[in-house]
Amino acid sequence: MLYQQTIANSFSLSGIGLHSGEQVSVTVSPAPIDSGRYFIYDNVRIPADTTVVSASQLSTELRQNGTGVRTVEHLLAALFGMGIHNACIKLDRPELPILDGSALPWVDAIAKVGVVNQVDGDRLKPLTESVTVRKGDSFVTAIPADTLRFTYGIEFPSKAIGEQWFSWSPTIADFSQKFASEIAPARTFTLAAYVDQARAAGMIKGGSLDNAIVCDSDRWVNPPLRFDNEPCRHKLLDLIGDLSLLSFLPRAHILAYKASHHLHAEFAIALASKR
Repeated sequence: MLYQQTIANSFSLSGIGLHSGEQVSVTVSPAPIDSGRYFIYDNVRIPADTTVVSASQLSTELRQNGTGVRTVEHLLAALFGMGIHNACIKLDRPELPILDGSALPWVDAIAKVGVVNQVDGDRLKPLTESVTVRKGDSFVTAIPADTLRFTYGIEFPSKAIGEQWFSWSPTIADFSQKFASEIAPARTFTLAAYVDQARAAGMIKGGSLDNAIVCDSDRWVNPPLRFDNEPCRHKLLDLIGDLSLLSFLPRAHILAYKASHHLHAEFAIALASKR
């Protein structure tokens, strides 16, 4: 049986939604065994799993019975990274707050209230065959392996970002500790040239230099970076958040290149079909 944990007490955070620009308050509470991670919005319960995922542009959205919650990936990454399987997430707007653009505020809140063990068991599921999804030269693949490993590659038309690769091999024993220090602080990023285009499409209304790192053709507009390869680490953060929809991780080497939330979601659905 796979292990299960929940948080010891409830906590609340509030802030601006990245795309809506609206103020939103979120309360995360403990949940019973086998509840999973789920959202409550407008009196609708929306499970954080692959059956309701609807990957929208520049974020991940979950929809149930016509009701959706958006930009869930950073909180879900934090819960998953800190080993929280069961949690109830109530919010008063349909988009989670972007906070500082990373998962660190969520991680700090989880660490402050503490974690409660509910079920002992395995933390990884064996993968018996490779699984790959791709679109053009973008892909995500999982290769059976003895240990868990992530490798992510990105490429952007800016000298400030360029081509980056990051490989991460946490052990299960130190997964939460290393996630908190090596992945969670990495902030969302964009190119200045994309900002006007995204806003014209009705997105990133709440974006600012306080919740994203922005670069032009050859430099960062709001340095310093938290890591030399912060953009690549943030893409891995997003991937972990999107893979949390599985409720498990495969024992595999997971490799992604130039992938989007949509491709992450397709990959999670493909892995779910192998259960």
